[in-house]
Amino acid sequence: MSRVGVLVLGPAGVGKTTFTNSIITYLHTVGRTAHIVNLDPAAEPSEYEFSIDIRELISLEDATDAMKLGPNGGLIYCFEFLLKNLDWLDEVLGDYDDEYLIFDCPGQIELYTHIPVLPSIVKHLKEAHNMSMCATYLLQAPYVVDISKYFSATLSAMSAMMLLEVPHLNILSKVDLIQDRYSKQQIKRFLSPDTFLFNDQNEMFVNQRYVALTEAIVQLNQDFGMIEFLPLSAKDNDTIETIVSYIDDITQWAENQEPHEPKDEFELPEDE
Repeated sequence: MSRVGVLVLGPAGVGKTTFTNSIITYLHTVGRTAHIVNLDPAAEPSEYEFSIDIRELISLEDATDAMKLGPNGGLIYCFEFLLKNLDWLDEVLGDYDDEYLIFDCPGQIELYTHIPVLPSIVKHLKEAHNMSMCATYLLQAPYVVDISKYFSATLSAMSAMMLLEVPHLNILSKVDLIQDRYSKQQIKRFLSPDTFLFNDQNEMFVNQRYVALTEAIVQLNQDFGMIEFLPLSAKDNDTIETIVSYIDDITQWAENQEPHEPKDEFELPEDE
């Protein structure tokens, strides 16, 4: 067996904590154990307590007070401090052999789209702990139905994919909030970026000065098939089950489980 690590990423307000709690709830219902590793130095536990909490090492308040930094600078300082104290992370992870760990990350996407702090931590988890890692990157549906914002969001997702270098799932969260305005077929089109989606709506949403640039970005997505989304709805538990099944596939969770021993009472029939 090996440990599975699931990174929960995305901008602030996309529903990362709700998603994390939903995964825990689902896994408990099917008889599996999972733990939340809080990597947000400003977060408080909600539905479930944190099994591992970065605030035991350093909190955002500690960083801002001691270093006279603002919230963004303080958050980066906290992660750089964690990177210099990976022995602390190694020690607290030592109590969770062969476990399913969900890493709830802060909403400052620069930590994994522009600077190599979180990628360095992920690399350490893979190499030092034999952890099978994957990333889930959330974007909220009410925000990305604006076409220009939608394709901007795909760029941030693509940047995270390339910098982290782990199996990656993109998730369109809060789909239930747009179901009154958009049909299932319309929502389905947002799950896979394509030129038709852009061509149908670019005059309404896209600054005409940047049409050629946006077309190139859209074509890049389509040519390489780099970005697709799984839907996530708070009102539909099936979406959580589907996402967990994808996570299990790409982390090979089932293949790493110990085989069940045959039951003692099982006996071959005697020859008559």
